[in-house]
Formats: sequence, C-alpha cells, structure tokens
Amino acid sequence: MVLPECCLLFGGHESHQLEYAGEASAETTELKTALSELAARYDIYLVAGTIPVRSEDGRVYSRTYLFDNTGSTLGDYDKLHLFDVDVADGTKQYRESDTFCPGEKITVIDTPFGKLGLAICYDLRFPDLFRAMRLAGAELIALPSAFTKVTGEAHWQPLIQARAIETQCFILAAAQWGQHNQGSRETWGQSMIVDPWGRVQAEKREECGWVQATLDRSEQDKIRKHIPVAGHNRFSEPKLRKSN
Repeated sequence: MVLPECCLLFGGHESHQLEYAGEASAETTELKTALSELAARYDIYLVAGTIPVRSEDGRVYSRTYLFDNTGSTLGDYDKLHLFDVDVADGTKQYRESDTFCPGEKITVIDTPFGKLGLAICYDLRFPDLFRAMRLAGAELIALPSAFTKVTGEAHWQPLIQARAIETQCFILAAAQWGQHNQGSRETWGQSMIVDPWGRVQAEKREECGWVQATLDRSEQDKIRKHIPVAGHNRFSEPKLRKSN
C-alpha cells in the first residue's frame, strides 16, 4: 500500500510541519510509530506517504518510510527535489526550501514483491533520479505525491507514463486530491498505477479512495528483454550531487 505525500499533515503554511517533526536522530517518533502500527495491524507492506523529520539545520526532511507487515522499517527516503516554483493558483508561490531540507540519497529496497524505488512528488520531473533507481535494480517505484491542480492537470499523467516507459518499471503513484487550507490550495488527485509499457492499470481521478491492480511481472521481464534500453543507453550513469 502506498499513501500520498503529507498523509498525516497537510494544509496551512509549510512551517506548520516543524511543530510535528520528530528528531532525525530518534529511532521512533509519534508519527512514524502511528504508521508503523498501521502496517502491523493490517498485515501490509506500507509506503507511508511522507512525514516531517527534523534536520540538523532547523528545517525538516520530507521523508517516506517503507514498513513491512510487522511494522519494522525496511528503508526510508528523503525528498531530493524541493518545490520552489510559481503556480497560477490560490497559493501562487511554493517555497518548500524555506521549511524543508533536501535529501542526499537514492533509495531502492528489496521486498517480496520486487526491488522498490522511492520518489516523492516533484521528483517526478527529474528523469535522472528514475534512471538511477532503475540502474540500482528498481522494478517498482512508489511515488507519494501532492501535485497542484494546475500542474497536475497539465503534466501528472504524461510524466508518470514517461517515467514508467523509460525505466520499464511499475509506477505506484498515490496523490492528494481536493481543496486544502480553506480552499486556498487545491491538489489534482488521479492516483494511478502504470505498468512498464506505459499503460494505466488503475486510476482514481477524483475524490478519496484507493486503486489496486495485479502486477504482471512476467510481462515486465518480456518488455525489458525485447527492448533493452538500459543496456543500449550511451550516456553516463547519473550521479547525485550534493545540495547547495
């Protein structure tokens, strides 16, 4: 199961995240524990959206955890690319870097379902990250998100399909939907599962709910064998550079 970005805390100014952020050095925090307990209670592997975790410079990381069905932590990922953009909506300006600190690692985790890469929302616009996950063995990529309505309507689906086709991975994209913060912020929604051929296996365009699909791993193997783009690529492997 994949939850959307800001699954437990959303709306208001980004600085409100600081009030609920756990310490980075802490093994467990209140929000992390709550999500871990859900995974154990319902006997699921859970990509736990994102929660704030305090960084060394006083800001917070936007972090997603992968829990197994006992609630144990299998891995985590901090959002690499921060959404500092101007959008023609009620919020107008988004400056995540005022509150958030960018991560410094790429995450691909072994699971019983295959090797799972983790990315978050705005990361979707950076194909080098997705190629790096594919080169690290990713077969599935989870994408907790909260795309704005304006950018989501224009770019959400084509970007997901492009990343799925390029990496030949399944993309599991869970997105926030609706109006937030008394209507001044609106997210696009359209949670979806896209296969390595770029086909939409399941989606929910509006309202709250869930999508599900059975993933055909044998079809993925055929696609990778018949169109071996990873081996054909003549460009250097992408390397993550340190943030400023």
